[in-house]
Amino acid sequence: MTDPLVSTQWLADNLKNVRVLDATFKLPGVLPLPKDDFLQVHIPGAVFFDVDAVSDRSIDLPHMFPSAEQFGRDAGALGISNNDTVVVYDNGTWTAAPRAWWMFLSFGHKNIRVLDGGLKKWLAEGRATEKGEAKPKPKTYRASFDAARVRSMQHMIGNLESKAEQVIDARPAGRFEGTAPEPRAGLRGGHIPGSRSVPYAMLYDANTGAMKSLDDLRAAFSGAGVDLKKPIVTSCGSGVSAGVLTLALYRLGVTDTSLYDGSWSEWGAGGGPPVAAGPA
Repeated sequence: MTDPLVSTQWLADNLKNVRVLDATFKLPGVLPLPKDDFLQVHIPGAVFFDVDAVSDRSIDLPHMFPSAEQFGRDAGALGISNNDTVVVYDNGTWTAAPRAWWMFLSFGHKNIRVLDGGLKKWLAEGRATEKGEAKPKPKTYRASFDAARVRSMQHMIGNLESKAEQVIDARPAGRFEGTAPEPRAGLRGGHIPGSRSVPYAMLYDANTGAMKSLDDLRAAFSGAGVDLKKPIVTSCGSGVSAGVLTLALYRLGVTDTSLYDGSWSEWGAGGGPPVAAGPA
């Protein structure tokens, strides 16, 4: 298995041979907006990947997976073809390069990598940057969706009884336990019954932005009672930070996980399925 991460040095050495995407995302109400950050500074040649725009906007849930047809149009508009090697990064807080990485994998793109440490590490090393709007030359992109990589609420409700898949929640512990408020209005507190808590911030070094060692990643999951040999679904607030768990698991050789796309934005809505509170 090829490590889905690439180093800043690798990207610097290969910058002319890859397509680079800035997929930085922030929670609602946090300013400046990610696109404005991009206009101020980005890695040379990068194009902004808008998680909210590359989504199904026909439903009232944030940044859900689009159709294969839409993803193909959007990826092509970013100047990406099926044969390109794509490196995606964010501002170093791991939201939402792993989400974009998983989307590309789910739509059949194998040559997709994540920049370890993101823009934070790139800037700390004094590497070259650009500013302003990107103007990619559109390309043709044909996407094919692998539905096994994504889970719906219907599937997750069925899993309450079957317990066929372990559910791991990437949100901070307070939100998982129901003691801290959700950033999106109207959502209940707590977690999907039977799920395990692995806050995604445990998986990277906040000082450097780099993902932790494989031993540290393995310890984080085992400490939460996760069996890496059994099926896993990752979840979070809205299907973004769950990708950090997905990426970490992939690095541990667990490449066949699924991501609950609606996550807590769907499950935690008023009148929804059962909710549990407190520690796992």
